[in-house]
Amino acid sequence: MRLGDYLPGFTRPAGLCIERCRKEEQSGSKGPLRPLPAQMARGNFSVMHQSVHLAIVQFKPRKGDYKSNLAKLGGVFAQLDALTPRPEVAFLPEAAMSGYFLEGGVRDQAVTAGTLVRDLDTQYRAAVPSLEPMDVGLGFYEIWNNSIYNSALYVTLGGESPIVRHVHRKVFLPTYGLFDEERFVDRGFEIRAFDTSWGRAAMLVCEDAWHSLSGTIAALDGAQMIFIPSASPARGLQPRTDEISGPANLERWERLARDIASEHGVFTGLVHLVGSEGGKTFPGGSVVAGPRGDVKLRAPLWEESIATVTLDTAELTRARVELPLLTDLQTMLPHLVKTIGKIQVNEEVPLDYDPASANGTAAVGIVSGQPSRREWKPEAGAAAEHEAVGSRPHPTGIKVISAPASVMGPPSLEIDAAFTTDWLVSFLREELRLRGFTRGVLGLSGGVDSAVTAYLAAKALGPSNVVGVRMPYRTSSPDSLRHAQQVIDALGIQSRTIDISDAVDGYLANEPDASPGRRGNVMARTRMIVLFDQSEREKALPLGTGNKTERLLGYFTWHADDSPPINPLGDLFKSQVWVLARYLGVPDEIVSKPASADLIEGQTDEGDFGISYARADEILNWLVNGYSAADVEGHGFSRAEVELVYNRLSRTHWKRRLQTVAMLSSSAIGETYLRPVDY
Repeated sequence: MRLGDYLPGFTRPAGLCIERCRKEEQSGSKGPLRPLPAQMARGNFSVMHQSVHLAIVQFKPRKGDYKSNLAKLGGVFAQLDALTPRPEVAFLPEAAMSGYFLEGGVRDQAVTAGTLVRDLDTQYRAAVPSLEPMDVGLGFYEIWNNSIYNSALYVTLGGESPIVRHVHRKVFLPTYGLFDEERFVDRGFEIRAFDTSWGRAAMLVCEDAWHSLSGTIAALDGAQMIFIPSASPARGLQPRTDEISGPANLERWERLARDIASEHGVFTGLVHLVGSEGGKTFPGGSVVAGPRGDVKLRAPLWEESIATVTLDTAELTRARVELPLLTDLQTMLPHLVKTIGKIQVNEEVPLDYDPASANGTAAVGIVSGQPSRREWKPEAGAAAEHEAVGSRPHPTGIKVISAPASVMGPPSLEIDAAFTTDWLVSFLREELRLRGFTRGVLGLSGGVDSAVTAYLAAKALGPSNVVGVRMPYRTSSPDSLRHAQQVIDALGIQSRTIDISDAVDGYLANEPDASPGRRGNVMARTRMIVLFDQSEREKALPLGTGNKTERLLGYFTWHADDSPPINPLGDLFKSQVWVLARYLGVPDEIVSKPASADLIEGQTDEGDFGISYARADEILNWLVNGYSAADVEGHGFSRAEVELVYNRLSRTHWKRRLQTVAMLSSSAIGETYLRPVDY
């Protein structure tokens, strides 16, 4: 067993430590690497100290940059060491060493647990001169036994040498929707608790916690604290039912953490990643729950932060005495395990019960507590005797309460405008930071979409760092120029006006028979030439302004409107953009006017569609959430409306993808050679 391939469960031979291995490496010694020091298990129940001071570290890793993230952790260690009271435990999120959505990049970023412990030890010794011990837990992509795992490490740093307490390898790998983990990493097969200097803990990585059995196994193994490192992107704009601002899926996460805690009488620490990866924003909002399911700590949304809380072991005792569910489970576990065994081998269980008997005593030939007759039938005349006892019973008149009819459907289009604004401001700041920009440039058409984007960009970057470019053609509506100027004046952003008429006409002079559609496409693509050139001139990142409705209906010019590398509005339906515009204070004259691409005189979006945005948004919301056209027709929409929207959606998938490339090798880009856009 080598330092670079540490296997949990190995104990530390006397005198062997990380420091010795480091000295051997520095001296060029070729001696065999030693196993990492690990603590022997002390059974599955240990005494938790009277209290433990915990730090939840919402961390924003630099994607695909192990060395930078490691160096940043050195600063985190120094900051933790200076806190009063000083944390005994610090826990970071899933994939903290690399970022989460790496696709094939996990091969580049995965390290052995031994390598990570050695590197953490080096950073800790540089940051904490006293070497006072501290427990640290964090997620990373791990190489173990020649495979790659999504793992979590728990290690005690400081002292003579680090002590590896546990490595948990994620058991449940999400491979659906936007997740594709099982394609890139292997799954673990065990959930175990482990001893620490302060008590007994367990780790569940992200989706592990969504399976209720995971928390049960950890609690049965004696866990008093269950850590849940997560890298789940924020999703859901509709207001939360608990009246706390945040993405809708964060409410479910918090409920999971609280339910695990209250069912098993344990503390739970849910630690979320923050930052943005390819448009997917990690929300923060980490929580620590007490053994009654109460929230002890809630970290802020979107921001890197160190949130601390002191947990008192007496709460575990009180909670388990008041509600001894875990004790009940321990008592019944052998019987339940037998039942699980029968289920696994598909053993049938016969229906078995005692038949009716006179005066509640055992029926003739039936011994109470023994298997009953399974083919029992009432004796002849028994039914008639029952009928003769009295008249037919009358209804009791007990109050009947009926649940409303179940209404299936997609998520609501309602949005929390204030929270949505914060989310998109965070997205813009993060995406520009990751790309090395501090300024943004966008085309200002005078419409509501570009106005909302400008308002968001001004909030995110500051007005002086936003450049709005008006690009009129000679047939453009004068109102478009005027409305764009209103936005410029209201926000105080930088601006330029560049007339594209000569450029467009210069090309179209060679195409006198060009249709209105062709002419509109030339204008749109000319505007993108201007915008990207202004990007170079201003050293500013181009910002997209197209909304989700236009994208789904294919109502944009390919390689024009869709060209900017980032777009804050692309997952908002048009009706949601209007709500956001009113919240942001976009002038009503802009919000209320008919939407138009202004490529052709008199053109309107809804006129081109043949349906209103409000109706199209509702139908699209059903379709993109997995409902069929037939399902939608049954909810207040005509067949003609549904077919119109469905056909446009179905015919334009190609416009939402890059070009189709002939695949000839086993390393085709985007097929088998996979790296995310921000890797």
